[in-house]
Amino acid sequence: MIAAELRRLTASRMSVIALIALVCVPILYGGLYLWANQDPYGKFSEVPVALVVDDEGAPSTASDAGPDDTVNYGEDVADNLIEGNAFDWQRMTSDEAADALRTGSVDFTVTIPADFSAALTSASGDDPHQARIDLETNDANNYLASSMGSQAVEKIRSSVAEMVGSEAAERLLTGLSDIRDSLVSATDGATQLTDGANTAASGSTTLADGTAQLADGTSQLATGAQTLATGAQQVADGNRQLADVADRAGSVVQQASDALPQVRTDITALLTDQGLSQEEIDRVLATLDPVATRLQEGNTKVQADIAKIDQLADGAAQVASGASTLASGASTAAEGASAVNDGAVQLRDGLGTLASGAAELRDGLASGVDQIPASTPDLRTQQADTIADPVDVSSDKVASAEDYGAGLAPFFAALSAWIGIYALFLIVKPISRRAITALHSPVRVTLAGWLTPAMLGAVQMVGLMGILALTLGFTFNHPVGTLGVLVVASATFAAIILALNVWLGSVGQFLGLVLMVLQLVTAGGTFPWQTLPAPLAALHHVLPMGYVVDAMRQLMYGGDLSRAGGDLLVLGAWLAGALLLAMIGVTRMTHRRTLRDLQPSLIG
Repeated sequence: MIAAELRRLTASRMSVIALIALVCVPILYGGLYLWANQDPYGKFSEVPVALVVDDEGAPSTASDAGPDDTVNYGEDVADNLIEGNAFDWQRMTSDEAADALRTGSVDFTVTIPADFSAALTSASGDDPHQARIDLETNDANNYLASSMGSQAVEKIRSSVAEMVGSEAAERLLTGLSDIRDSLVSATDGATQLTDGANTAASGSTTLADGTAQLADGTSQLATGAQTLATGAQQVADGNRQLADVADRAGSVVQQASDALPQVRTDITALLTDQGLSQEEIDRVLATLDPVATRLQEGNTKVQADIAKIDQLADGAAQVASGASTLASGASTAAEGASAVNDGAVQLRDGLGTLASGAAELRDGLASGVDQIPASTPDLRTQQADTIADPVDVSSDKVASAEDYGAGLAPFFAALSAWIGIYALFLIVKPISRRAITALHSPVRVTLAGWLTPAMLGAVQMVGLMGILALTLGFTFNHPVGTLGVLVVASATFAAIILALNVWLGSVGQFLGLVLMVLQLVTAGGTFPWQTLPAPLAALHHVLPMGYVVDAMRQLMYGGDLSRAGGDLLVLGAWLAGALLLAMIGVTRMTHRRTLRDLQPSLIG
């Protein structure tokens, strides 16, 4: 039956051409599509993009910048973009860019506005605000260009943020380094202050001890001076009383001395009245003259002694006054010495507190110095780069597709296998009704109807594998296993479409097309199947094409071979189930044959 079918398919030149064309369908479909999409990302450098730079620059905020130094980050960004060659960047004016986007000469435009640099440097001023990059797209040119433009602008934003952040962080780290140097100097000064404060505190203790002794001495002096003053006053009072008595005695003696001439005259007159001669009077006077002389001499001596007594009284009074002044001064000195002692004690306590505080200041400054690591310009640059871009993504792949085309290859190879089998059933008879009439073996009839397209499908898959490996240059970690999955997938799809044709005829052939569309969206060949709506995600776990895609990925990229084995088991279940369903349909035909069964089908 297989040979008869093959002879039928190659009976004429046109039949052979048609068979070859249908065999080439999956090769052309899969090969051309994957060739067209093999590496679109590598062609981005040919995508035209307008770049408008209106940045007017801004004064530099660098620590070593002069008053006339400026920066222009917009020009720096433009230079980096053009050198990076990620797209075909074309410098234009705003009007030129708008015209080019409207006419489709560029896919999108990127504009760096006039205040770009000013905004980037505004963080150090009193009006910080974000810089802006303007993206303008035109979906009428290409919808994906809008997505590419958004990704491009995000990369520009990230690189600018990293560049500006690195400069700001380096200025900060330079400032910290200067602060550290100042802290080192401050620590040295605090150490000297601590040593001086300790010395002063020690001296203030000695001073406080001395002032305490001074206060005690002056207190004793004040007490003694007060006693001296009291005694001196008593002496002065006694001397004054003595002087007063002496003065009275001296006055009496002086009066007596002053009265001698009158007494002499009165004696002469009295003797004369007594009738004494002048001679007798002279003898009497002569007798009295020594007494008068001694009286005058005594008066002179008394007056001299009284003068000394008066002088002594005056001196004692002066001594008493001086002693009183001394006592008052000593008391004041004692009070002053006590105040000085209190001040010295406060000074001692204050200097002790100062020494303790200076030590804490020294230790705190030293701790601050330790917490700010010493740095060099190169180290600060590395630190600034790390602060500006602290996360480095380390990417590793358990299994790796070499490019975009290789990533799509499993999906489009599986889809090509279904399309190839579907196309073959346009000319291959699913089941020979004459064989059903002539034979009573549904198994043989079913296997014959399946093996013909399965073998031709295997030829299709070998050709497709050759295109993928040789023409497109895709690499396969397990090439034989990958080809085996394609052959099994083609055979499974042949069994499924065979069963549909056996049971539903032309309608079944149409349902094969519907089933292909369902698998096109549920196989998870492009986006992850988890992104599908719930009903379609459920179909992903049922329909066979998703398992073909997964098995090819594991074998092609070097993934988990056990997963590929599980996928093959599911395909085997589909294959066996479809053949069993087809056999049941053929069995039904053998028991219900009519003349209509001999009529040719609409298809095949």
